[in-house]
Amino acid sequence: MTTRSKPPNTPPEAADSSELAKFGYRQELERSLGGFSSFAAGFSYISIMTGVFQLFFFGFGSGGPAFIWTWPIVFLGQLAVALCFAELAGQFPLAGSVYQWAKQIAKPATSWMAGWIMIIGAIVTAGAVAVAYQIILPQVSQVFQIVGSPSDAGLTSTPGGAKNAILLALGLVVFATVVNVIGVRLMAKINNFGVAVELTAVILLIIALAVHIKRGPQVVFQTHDTGGGHSLGYLGAFLVASLMSAYVFYGFDTAGSLAEETTQPRKHAPRAILRAITASFVVGGLVMLFGMMAVGNINAEELSTSGMPYLLKSTLGNGLGNAFLICSAIAITVCCLAVQTAAIRMTFAMARDNRLPFSKALSRVSPQSKTPIVPALITGALTIGVLLINLGNQRAFFVLTSTAIVLFYIPYLMVTGPMLLRRLRGQWPRPGHGPYFRLGRWGTLVNAIAVLYGAAMTVNLIWPRAEVYGDDHWYFQWGAVLVTGLIVVVGGVLLYVRRKRWAATHTGQAVPEPLTP
Repeated sequence: MTTRSKPPNTPPEAADSSELAKFGYRQELERSLGGFSSFAAGFSYISIMTGVFQLFFFGFGSGGPAFIWTWPIVFLGQLAVALCFAELAGQFPLAGSVYQWAKQIAKPATSWMAGWIMIIGAIVTAGAVAVAYQIILPQVSQVFQIVGSPSDAGLTSTPGGAKNAILLALGLVVFATVVNVIGVRLMAKINNFGVAVELTAVILLIIALAVHIKRGPQVVFQTHDTGGGHSLGYLGAFLVASLMSAYVFYGFDTAGSLAEETTQPRKHAPRAILRAITASFVVGGLVMLFGMMAVGNINAEELSTSGMPYLLKSTLGNGLGNAFLICSAIAITVCCLAVQTAAIRMTFAMARDNRLPFSKALSRVSPQSKTPIVPALITGALTIGVLLINLGNQRAFFVLTSTAIVLFYIPYLMVTGPMLLRRLRGQWPRPGHGPYFRLGRWGTLVNAIAVLYGAAMTVNLIWPRAEVYGDDHWYFQWGAVLVTGLIVVVGGVLLYVRRKRWAATHTGQAVPEPLTP
């Protein structure tokens, strides 16, 4: 059995546009990204030098050095999700990733809710990522501690540190918005440069830490008695610490979101998704392992307050430590850029199907920049709004971070869940799956792991416990539950009000591909 083949002299871009037409869409976005750019989009969203540098202190403080075991556990769970997504990316090379994939394999209401929650999640995530500037820049130079005192440098847990975090984050969000308005070519160039810097820096960092190793790998079995205050003992501490790893391992679907701007997306997108999450697992794990083996005092309180910046500067010296922190700042910049890009493409994809209010304006692509300008401006403005809500409320930062992750895990389940049902009914893979990525006989097992992991981690993330959200105000402790619930309710109301209007509009469903004997 063979699949259809395109004429031998057909340019790849023309063939890609022709395939897009089978889904009922015309080529409006600029198709200029190659394989590395596709990988870079997913890798920069995960961004080891953002997530690990921003939240190492939280994982270490919650579970001691043994928290590092959450890293392979979360990776394996999300790898199962990524493998499912790789199959879908090869079949549906469309802007909007999770929304489009759910639309093809689930009910319309499920796909709409998945897209709606993902848009809000990406906006919240952009704010959470931008706040990471405060962890890095003031520890490079006090010049970046614009408000507050020198003692607030690197902290978001103090009033001065929280205000400065918002100020620095606002500048980053404005920069990302301007770049996304200009166009995907500039975005890709900046993103590729940032990823190249991050990959080079993280490899050099692993080598530098390895040279300074002072203790053996048995350090990963130390818990620092962090289970003492939990009813479940160390298991309770371990579950809290796992939020650090969960925060890092998501957003790999971004490679699928840029499918309509990638040449040969059926080939490049699945590979980019899997390479991004695997590369992040390897280098991120080695940085944390070698860092804990190399730091002078593994019991230093600063490891639980300042985290990775303290570890680097105390181990490698101020000069080399600051150099790596600057690389981390570059990684944070392109991470925020990639997050907003994903939010823009999701908004555009849903608006193109007339699934959002003001869809006509949101789906308009600029003929000059070949990018949706209105979604870029709106997502940027909403991210700024999220940041301003947190102004001066230092307790709100953990709510912001945890809510951002929950708002990705739920839509992921809205894809992996229906996909598993289709597998069990014998409806996936489809007969015309073709030569693109597929899991074969392991598909059902991998898909089941993805669903079970996603459900378990969602409960772990949203659980209103004092160790994560504090116990000073009930609305902080229940913040993730309340915010997520509000987003779902608002989405449900929009869905109910507009469902009849949507029924008669474009659906973008896949046209089954005939097989050629």
